[in-house]
Amino acid sequence: MTKLSVNINKVATIRNARGGNTPNVRQFAIDCERFGAQGITVHPRPDERHIRYADVYDIKPIVTTEFNIEGNPKGISKSKPYGFIDLVKDIRPTQVTLVPDAEGVLTSNAGWDTVKNHGYLSDVVKEFKACGIRVSIFIDADPHMIEMAAKTGTDRVELYTESYASRYAVSRQEAVKPFVEAAKVARDCGLGLNAGHDLSLENLTFFHQQIPWVDEVSIGHALISDALYLGIEETIHRYLGCLQ
Repeated sequence: MTKLSVNINKVATIRNARGGNTPNVRQFAIDCERFGAQGITVHPRPDERHIRYADVYDIKPIVTTEFNIEGNPKGISKSKPYGFIDLVKDIRPTQVTLVPDAEGVLTSNAGWDTVKNHGYLSDVVKEFKACGIRVSIFIDADPHMIEMAAKTGTDRVELYTESYASRYAVSRQEAVKPFVEAAKVARDCGLGLNAGHDLSLENLTFFHQQIPWVDEVSIGHALISDALYLGIEETIHRYLGCLQ
């Protein structure tokens, strides 16, 4: 079964808007797992505008499923004297997802160019795997980039699904086609497969039907938005239903 990892960044965004500790990010992670989520994802950025480095340390001891930390390995915290690589090696999550987001971007908006960055990614992958951490590379649905990602030694790739989501209402068959091709390439290369970005209750079921061998989907913005109407327990149950 494809696992659902809940990205809790948006919960931290709401908390940070007022200061204090409401909503409680740590408790929210506990509840997500209690309601059936099979993983917790966080994406600390250097400006700490949502998840803070301190949150990652706070959350790690309570995660009983899989803990996934996303981010750019070049990132340096503005409030701590260390960077993303230091954080991940200290926490040692189940998985680290390497994302090439530039400082100041609103959200992740592209996958890695695994040709231009092959040497760098290979070094980072090796460093994390030496710590026993599973590594995933955030990538566009480009067969060549996936083939080159496999040569870095990564365990998985995560397909950047924004284009699928944006084209879904126009033609879901055309929207998913490049992702099915990319997923097959990843499988042929012996890579595990994750997916994420703008997946929602509207488009997740069809995506999963076409690529049922996806190991994990990481969903945050849409899931937290749905929870405002449905409640987090019902929302998680509905997303899990999409993956049956």
